[in-house]
Amino acid sequence: MATLKELEGGSVGAVVPLEDILSQLKFNEAGLIPAIAQDHVSKDVLMLAWMDRTAIKKTLEEGYATYFSRSRQSYWKKGETSGHVQRLVQMRFDCDGDAILIEVEQTGSACHTMRRTCFYLKVDGLHVSIASTT
Repeated sequence: MATLKELEGGSVGAVVPLEDILSQLKFNEAGLIPAIAQDHVSKDVLMLAWMDRTAIKKTLEEGYATYFSRSRQSYWKKGETSGHVQRLVQMRFDCDGDAILIEVEQTGSACHTMRRTCFYLKVDGLHVSIASTT
């Protein structure tokens, strides 16, 4: 099994089994890992959510982002009720195995506020303003 540390010096194109990486991810005490959703074309960061092994596998198998809701303690397929789905384009793991980057094709808004991204609050010195997210 290739370790994340060994992969640091690996060649571009080297391939390892998914299970080897999943077994090394740093899930928190609740079995979750942060997942950042990014628009595949614009590269805008859309949102941060949480995944466990099941959510990761569902996302990869179904091709649409599935997360684990900490507040509801259940799975949710992004956009299942709103229609604002996230079609998976690519999934990446960071070098330390403590975060996931999900590149998606976003339909509609990513944020429940109906904004394109959840990151619309901009810090400017000691103030925060609502920024444009287009």
